[in-house]
Amino acid sequence: MFSFSKPYLILILLVVFFSSCDSDNNGLTVELNDYAEQFASDDALLVDYLSTHFYNYEDFPRSENEIISIEIDTISGGNANKTPLIDQVKQISVPVTDANNTIINHTLYYIIAQQGSRLESKPSIVDSTYVAYKGELLSGFKFDERVNPIWFDNLTVISGFRHGLQHFAPGTYSTDQFGIVSFQDFGQGIIFMPSGIGYYSAGQATIPQYSPLVFSFSVYTTNESDHDNDGILSKNEDPDGDGNPLNDDTDSDGILNLNDIDDDGDGILTYNEFDKDKDGIADDTDGDGIPDYLDSDN
Repeated sequence: MFSFSKPYLILILLVVFFSSCDSDNNGLTVELNDYAEQFASDDALLVDYLSTHFYNYEDFPRSENEIISIEIDTISGGNANKTPLIDQVKQISVPVTDANNTIINHTLYYIIAQQGSRLESKPSIVDSTYVAYKGELLSGFKFDERVNPIWFDNLTVISGFRHGLQHFAPGTYSTDQFGIVSFQDFGQGIIFMPSGIGYYSAGQATIPQYSPLVFSFSVYTTNESDHDNDGILSKNEDPDGDGNPLNDDTDSDGILNLNDIDDDGDGILTYNEFDKDKDGIADDTDGDGIPDYLDSDN
């Protein structure tokens, strides 16, 4: 049976430094690359890659019980007539805040090779996903792979991965008499990300600094998260309604609401303040339009 695992893989080695300097092996302080300039460079590399490569799109949609690996190759020779990735990608902007508190929007490209059937269960950027994946550099070098799926807390993975995964729905699964799980109609796709939403200056053992990354993956199933166990799903700990629970800290105590057991800092646990009358609606005792669990003055 599938179960939660501790993902000690390179994908979750999230070491992104939002500082203005770094140290080399000789102890010398060196300036980090400017985020805007680095993004422009990375995006040019990605566009060139997307224009000169294709994936095995003709193998999709797969049949229900078929297992197909996404493969990417260069458009040349016998592949000269293939449709390039650039003609198939969708894109979103992912904001990155630099050391000067300036927001630099980074373009993330993605391809849905096959969408999963459970569209209502697409993971948020703070949910958990059960995925198999392969990570590559633009050179084609494979730096990481997980053939057998593993659970990831999207809160702990690199920004580009969690923002990309939210567009892919999982499928369904069944368990036979021996406890073996089979997955059907799950989502598969590819994410292409600049280094600013990858590892940026924090190169890993097999990933050089400032490397754009390519991830192909399968999303088998998902799970909604409640990181602080306060009865409010982490994806709903977003009082400003901008769709990003990673910038909400109601009481400004340095702890995001999704990790804070007392969101408004009034000494009453959110779990005990959210819905005291158990009617399924957040309580607002003083009628000021601010729920009690976010209102320190109620």
